[in-house]
Amino acid sequence: MAWWDLRSLFRFHSIRTRFQEFRTTEVQLGSHTMSSHGYSVARTHKHDWLILLLLVLIDIILYIIHPFYRFVGKDMMTDLKYPLKSNTVPFWAVPMYSVLLPMVIFLVVYIRRRDIYDLHHAILGLLFSILITGVITEAIKNAVGRPRPDFFWRCFPDGKDVYDKWGNVICHGDKNVIKEGHKSFPSGHTSWSFAGLGFLSLYLSGKIKAFDRTGHVAKLCIVFLPLLFASLVGISRVDDYWHHWEDVFAGGLLGLIVAMFCYLQFFPPPYHSEGWGPYAYFSMLEESRGMRQAPNAQNAGQDQLTETQVENPEGQSHHGCLGLTLSRDHTSTLDEIESGRG
Repeated sequence: MAWWDLRSLFRFHSIRTRFQEFRTTEVQLGSHTMSSHGYSVARTHKHDWLILLLLVLIDIILYIIHPFYRFVGKDMMTDLKYPLKSNTVPFWAVPMYSVLLPMVIFLVVYIRRRDIYDLHHAILGLLFSILITGVITEAIKNAVGRPRPDFFWRCFPDGKDVYDKWGNVICHGDKNVIKEGHKSFPSGHTSWSFAGLGFLSLYLSGKIKAFDRTGHVAKLCIVFLPLLFASLVGISRVDDYWHHWEDVFAGGLLGLIVAMFCYLQFFPPPYHSEGWGPYAYFSMLEESRGMRQAPNAQNAGQDQLTETQVENPEGQSHHGCLGLTLSRDHTSTLDEIESGRG
């Protein structure tokens, strides 16, 4: 058999090996389901789930305690006399669109791909993003104690303002309403919205490969849609006179930064070539490949030796040990010999 026939045979063998690896990857992608690996994955991250419960407890405590009652004088009331209105986006709706909606999308992706690593880490990262943002937001609210734009009517529901000898307000309104009146900075609605929907935006950008350099602007529309909704929620907080614009800006920035940190803890950056899957999946894939390649290490060494003998019959070395890497010029010379132009 001629040496160029051996070269073609080796190329066929390499293509077949890559195809088999691709098929194995596809099988592995659907072989780690909730029923088969869900418990083991959750058990591996049991400490993370315990930390989540701790964050819930801390968030509840921070919500219950009283914020700092900042000095509010009569001359400061000029910017705090906006009408007391109800919320355009009620408090109970925030977990619906910032937590439940992303989880529904995660489940849809899981039904399509059957990858428990992706589902588990997406939910875990989302909950971390929401709860960490909630703890930071409530802590800052209590520490700052900034009055809301409608503080006057919270403090004096009858419109009759009263002050002490130092010029500080003496509120006679409902205690819970007054307590909420000192929690303007930052906006909790906005920070939660950007924490949940910002995480969803990063997740979608990775799944649809929005930054694959193909120039499909429609993908960016999908990425920006959750961020647009979160922005509208923040605008509603200013329109309802529950927050100053600085509160909304700080809340949105806080939620988005926390979402980025939590997302990158479990997933590669969306612009990465492997940004469509979690780190845990690729780690599992590498371990599986290592287990498959270990028994075939001797055969692989023989195949590489055959390649060396075929590609470099004179035994010369090119760009490395035993001439396993060929230059572009050398490969083109072999092609010319095969076509009869040498």
